[in-house]
Amino acid sequence: MKSRTGERGNNGTNGVIMGNEVSNSTIRNPNSTLPAGWRWMRLGECKINPPRPGSFSRGPDAQTTFVPMAAVAEKTGTIAKPEVVPYSKVSKGYTYFEENDVLFAKITPCMQNGKHVIARNLIDGLGFGTTEFHVIRPSNEVLPEWIHFFIRQPYFLREATAYFTGAVGQQRVPDEFLSNYTIPLPPIEEQRRIAVKTQELMQEVERARTACEKRLEAAKALPSSYLHEVFESEEAKKWERKRLGEVCDADSGAWGDLNDNSPSCYPVLRSNNIQDGQMVLNDIAIRKIAKADIVDKKRLKTGDILVTTSSGSKDLLGKSALFIQPSNKGTYLFSNFTMRLRLRREISEPLFLYLYLQSPRAKQILTVLQDTTTGLRNLDRKEFLAQIIPVPSPPIQQRLTSELKEKMTQAEKLKAAIEKQLEAINALPQAILRRAFRGEL
Repeated sequence: MKSRTGERGNNGTNGVIMGNEVSNSTIRNPNSTLPAGWRWMRLGECKINPPRPGSFSRGPDAQTTFVPMAAVAEKTGTIAKPEVVPYSKVSKGYTYFEENDVLFAKITPCMQNGKHVIARNLIDGLGFGTTEFHVIRPSNEVLPEWIHFFIRQPYFLREATAYFTGAVGQQRVPDEFLSNYTIPLPPIEEQRRIAVKTQELMQEVERARTACEKRLEAAKALPSSYLHEVFESEEAKKWERKRLGEVCDADSGAWGDLNDNSPSCYPVLRSNNIQDGQMVLNDIAIRKIAKADIVDKKRLKTGDILVTTSSGSKDLLGKSALFIQPSNKGTYLFSNFTMRLRLRREISEPLFLYLYLQSPRAKQILTVLQDTTTGLRNLDRKEFLAQIIPVPSPPIQQRLTSELKEKMTQAEKLKAAIEKQLEAINALPQAILRRAFRGEL
């Protein structure tokens, strides 16, 4: 049966006319025509949140299946870790479902993150879950897989958000949204064939995604591996050693007063501007520093290394980045939760020291240079500057930094290429589902 677009619904979206009857749904269905033998079906033809039977014949030691929200995998649409609990524990106050029911997360953000699953392998064919699930019980005309695959489509999830009710953070998809939504429905054998093909393709995508993610992790590990090879090499054991404070001048930053848009206001880099060893010049604080001598002392120059000295996270404490003067040639200062290292160029190259601070050995040292005060972790600056670092001759530093820079560039290109592949793989499920519900598989 074919459908055509009707007049706009009362919420500004298009209604769907099925035969001579306008459906109650005001959701736009992406298919205006259907293959021969297909028809439109309101999800309300299935049972939405069917009532729980009045009583069960169960002994005092009976157990049942409980599915918490956390047990539903987002990507694969499976129940990863169902719980087995005493039946008496869940007999009241929880969502009831049976074998082959489709569970649909109705609360944000779980709904948007793909928390949808077919209830399978339940004890005695029934189970319970949190109250954050809608339950769709398929009729004899529709397979659970057909409904499950349909509601996994990104456009369906996006449209569901337009019908949220409740307070922000606890918004829910109402029953009426599901009951009134129309989906394309082929004959049961065609559903079965398409569902099997879709599942096969999804499994292939998942295998490709897993392989690509492993390659991406390996690519991300390359820089650390390169640094380990250099700083743990036999050659490195012969290098001169100095304390960090002997090769650079260290200074704490300034914070100043609130921005009043006067000429005395300057961009101040904070720990959040140091990301993955890089200086990221966005979300920069603007603070008023009235004294010119402080501005002059705290001004960053190309080659300065900025180190986080206070953070709520042990993983962020001590992270560092090399400052390169932006093309705008503006004045950039640094905050009092960071420390600037300015190298004595006759002893050490800034890039060489920066690379050492990114190495596994240097990061391991950071773990013992922390103390905690009311949840805030602080870097022991004295001990940090007292640490022993390798200082080979300037020609060796220049050679190694040139080699490492080339390797790091290639590693970044490889990582970017794999990320692009992963992005393409992640788009495949949506394309597969779109073709499935157009009858193109």
